[in-house]
Amino acid sequence: MGMATNALSSALTLYGARTLTLEQAATQAGVSEAEFVRQLERRGIEVTEAERSAAFEGDHTARAD
Repeated sequence: MGMATNALSSALTLYGARTLTLEQAATQAGVSEAEFVRQLERRGIEVTEAERSAAFEGDHTARAD
């Protein structure tokens, strides 16, 4: 699990710095875009409205909570 965590952590940092797009960062982290948005929000990293909509558009497991 260590590797996955490092990939996720690094992708979150790169997205936060706007080095990667949400799509690129999620791919690097090895998670869905919707899951990546959840991870960003847990850490208080801002997600653009456009990227959030795009991420959840393709995600049918999204729950309103």
